[in-house]
Amino acid sequence: MKPHVSVVIPTLNEGDNIVELLEGISEQLNEYTHEIIIVDGGSSDDTVAKAREFGARILYNYEGKGSSLKKGLTAARGSVLISMDADLSHRPVELRLLIDGIEIGYDICMGSRFIAGGGTDDMSPLRRLGNKFFVFLVNVMFGSNYSDLCYGYRSFRKSAFGKLHLNEAGFGIETEISINAIKENLRVIEVPSKEKKRNSGTGKLRTFSDGYAILRTIFKNFP
Repeated sequence: MKPHVSVVIPTLNEGDNIVELLEGISEQLNEYTHEIIIVDGGSSDDTVAKAREFGARILYNYEGKGSSLKKGLTAARGSVLISMDADLSHRPVELRLLIDGIEIGYDICMGSRFIAGGGTDDMSPLRRLGNKFFVFLVNVMFGSNYSDLCYGYRSFRKSAFGKLHLNEAGFGIETEISINAIKENLRVIEVPSKEKKRNSGTGKLRTFSDGYAILRTIFKNFP
């Protein structure tokens, strides 16, 4: 029996992307019972109207990406939970791979841009260097073996998500998930993911301030 799947997507002014994304998700999950949860951070465009018309479940949160993800994933009804971005950088065609990772017995399945079959079209040399440094730091400090860290395309077993005890409200959320998964001895697998460029609109990532938030998250959670 196929699992009930919940896809959680934080949004902020993604009206030019949201319909194509939701159509892609529905096409990939047409054989699954599924729900799409939009957690909107106060969009001033038609993001929410388009998502509601499509049939997505709408929640609101104004405290940052991490807080939005926690709210959406906590409210999700599925047995398999998936987090993804709204800018079409995460390809819906990879959804089934993320679901498979949970179905074969893992607690968390993390997309990785840096294993065979993965890649990125949307990372500057500075961001690539920063991600590589953060991955090295986490692996050394927490005894993990990650290849990627600051990437939000992931799936969770619902029962495992409750064990992560997440606190980060901002862009440190992916790092906190990765660290707490190790600390809670959860079964984690990485699968290849190809990150595309943002389709339309303005990116929310700020290299230096978000990099500092990630570094703060790493040291705050040690040991």
